[in-house]
Amino acid sequence: MNHRTLAAQAALLFASAVTTPHVWATEISTIGGTVHDAGGKPIARADIALTGANGSSAGHTTTDSRGHFELQNIAPGTYAIGVTAAGFAKTTQIATAASSTPISVAIVLDKDTTLDVQVKAKRLDEARNGLLPETGSSIYRITQADIQAMPQGSNTPLNQVLLQAPGVADDSYGQLHVRGDHADLQYRINGIMIPEPISGFGQSLDTRIIDQVNLLTGALPAEYGYRTAGIVDIRTKSGDFGNGGSIDVYGGSHQTLQTSADVYGSKGDFSYFFSGSLGENNLGIESPTASPNPIHDHTRQGNAFGYMSYLINPLTRVSVMFGTSANQFEIPNTPGLTPAYSLAGTSTFDSANLNETQSELNNFAVIALQGTNGAALDYQVALFTRYTRTQFNPDPVGDLIFNGVASKDFHNDTANGLQADTTYRLNDSHTLRAGLLFQQEHAQFNDSVTVFPADADGNQISDIPFTLADSSSKTGYLYSAYLQDEWKINSRLTLNYGLRYDGMDEYVQANQLSPRIGLVFKLTPTTTFHAGYARYFTPPSFELVSSSTLSRYNGTTNQSAVTQNDPVQPERDDYFDLGVTQQIGADLTLGLDAYYKKAHNLLDLGQFGAALIYTPFNYRYGRVYGVEFTANYKHDNVSAYLNLAFSRAQGKDVDSAQFNFGADELAFIANHWVFLDHDQRVTASFGGSYAWHQTTFTADGTVGSGLRSGFANTGKLPLYAQVNLAVIQHFNLPMLGKVDGRFVVVNAFGRTYELRDGSGIGVFAPQYGPYRAFYAGVTKYF
Repeated sequence: MNHRTLAAQAALLFASAVTTPHVWATEISTIGGTVHDAGGKPIARADIALTGANGSSAGHTTTDSRGHFELQNIAPGTYAIGVTAAGFAKTTQIATAASSTPISVAIVLDKDTTLDVQVKAKRLDEARNGLLPETGSSIYRITQADIQAMPQGSNTPLNQVLLQAPGVADDSYGQLHVRGDHADLQYRINGIMIPEPISGFGQSLDTRIIDQVNLLTGALPAEYGYRTAGIVDIRTKSGDFGNGGSIDVYGGSHQTLQTSADVYGSKGDFSYFFSGSLGENNLGIESPTASPNPIHDHTRQGNAFGYMSYLINPLTRVSVMFGTSANQFEIPNTPGLTPAYSLAGTSTFDSANLNETQSELNNFAVIALQGTNGAALDYQVALFTRYTRTQFNPDPVGDLIFNGVASKDFHNDTANGLQADTTYRLNDSHTLRAGLLFQQEHAQFNDSVTVFPADADGNQISDIPFTLADSSSKTGYLYSAYLQDEWKINSRLTLNYGLRYDGMDEYVQANQLSPRIGLVFKLTPTTTFHAGYARYFTPPSFELVSSSTLSRYNGTTNQSAVTQNDPVQPERDDYFDLGVTQQIGADLTLGLDAYYKKAHNLLDLGQFGAALIYTPFNYRYGRVYGVEFTANYKHDNVSAYLNLAFSRAQGKDVDSAQFNFGADELAFIANHWVFLDHDQRVTASFGGSYAWHQTTFTADGTVGSGLRSGFANTGKLPLYAQVNLAVIQHFNLPMLGKVDGRFVVVNAFGRTYELRDGSGIGVFAPQYGPYRAFYAGVTKYF
């Protein structure tokens, strides 16, 4: 109802009041009636407020299940009947009560399609966030504003965004290692777990979909399982709070060109957000040489994302999400390699002319029902599906000459599942959470492997190759359930404790009951301690575990010196975490966190061939520990952060997939603690921005003491550092409106450094960090 209508009713009420004849207070009347929506459906629990001509309250009630109400013992006169109900615009109706004559009114409420939609969406967002506890764990939050302040803004790949969090180490092929684990990251979008894709070069999620991303590490609550090194919790943009969008063009060095767009909005109870991007460049994969212009390194990448939601009623909504990423890569070449094998009909072959490629596809979709009863109960039930595919195409001639094997590898995996999470606030002190997860996966492996005949020692005995088919498939299952209680013991101390059950039926069958406990203690208004313990159960990545038969390669140049191939087991951990945060004034926050993990059957991944498809294996024993320091400063137009982490990750005795190792390396690891290939003693990230009028100056950077290398990872690569700079100019132009221009320098100091040197456990080739590059972009907002 608009202000003009309200004013007219107020005037009518006043006029009626001054013209109504005087009546004796002993005379009484009754005012009643019904409340319906525009379709004639009765509205229960609508609030009825009766106001007299002098502005005083004359009665209050609510409608019953039939939409009926009644107010008795009302003195004759003129009244305003104010009606409010969740999801409807407030309505006021005038009624005049006469002596001893009941008054009946029929009131129709219109749906509130403006502000109330936002209120309902916010209420449901808060309910969904309440399903995801953080008690006792460490959390690092990165908002959309933080991303826009990074040098590359929304064109920053997601892995580079996460590198700005503490304890995250960089690696080749876009890999991340959090707190000494190889990958083991779980991605959630709006609270729903997205099954991981087959590992590859490209990022399967686009940064521009993010409204906020949280990285949870440490001793996690019972809600989180399977992938536990870090929970990447993404809350996407939506159209709940306005209409708009943007178009972005970004390009520069290495013939980079990327175009992106997004649009969001709402109409009534329906809201949407869609995003997509297409790009190409000549630096798709890290160069294997120190050259700033790698040979044969072109890439084309595209992705799309959509989110739609519909408010069924003020307390319930259904949402649909979908995403796709399609990437194609040339594998960069190292010139000047010496041939290792001879091929009939080929006398010379320049390794600079190798033509290996890899293509990747990742699709997912989710439908979720989420709601709250407005008081004690919140819930979300989701059905999800994911299809992922990777194909490696070898150079059929060059790979045989240099590697003795040319393998065309096609892997795909389909996952379908159900996730349900609930929260019930038992009282002011106890909040119960429970949920379950079920996932079915089906993986297929189709490899066509061309090899040379060889003797028992692996020496080539013929220059005429032949091809072997190596195909298999497998269906596996994951299932879990959890129950936990968040107990607010007092205003300063909160304890979260619970149990989680995880099971798997894949290449092996296993299960575990895992206790979790975490606490947060607010020592002072500015000092907060947290501590926790978690028992973890981590299955190997099903889409990467193959049941390939080793014996079929006996007598070829692809045979293994070690024939043992014990099945890959789930990792089981005891994890301890302790930390403190200190607020200094209103602008500066400091944090210190320490952790220790004792592992049995510690999982690791290695690239044991030319195709970038990782193979899982176990160390019988594992230990990982470290300390992290964080500092965040924000005051007016200045912001800055610094993260510094020390970590140690070691394993002993490889007890699965042993055929990937040499006999001497296996023997050494069986009796020695060795560093994991992704172990990095010191990792740091830093950044900041300064806004001056319509111009923003921004920088970020990373420092690493070097990943492991050499026989059994006994060596270490040198320290490296990278700094990125940018200037962002904000315009508000006639006709065009809001436009941002951005100039970026990546690796501004031009230092050449190696992430990998081609040696170490499960490391196949050298990779260098990004070279100094210049980019520019324009973003138009509408």
